[in-house]
Amino acid sequence: MQTYLIETFWSDEDQAYLCTAPDLPGCSAAGDTPLDAVREMQDAMASWLQACVNMGRELPLPKAAPRKVA
Repeated sequence: MQTYLIETFWSDEDQAYLCTAPDLPGCSAAGDTPLDAVREMQDAMASWLQACVNMGRELPLPKAAPRKVA
């Protein structure tokens, strides 16, 4: 099982916490709290990965690394 980086941040534009997975293009989720966003992201990632399997595509290798934020 692969482990993919999830980035979580506040979006003033969306007035919500957003999550993205740099290794899974277009995969994102939103929530009222960081935890809500991560929970939604787990579902989004599972669907994204299942779509890859259904299309016969290889799952991407995790490459993204956490960034240090000052």
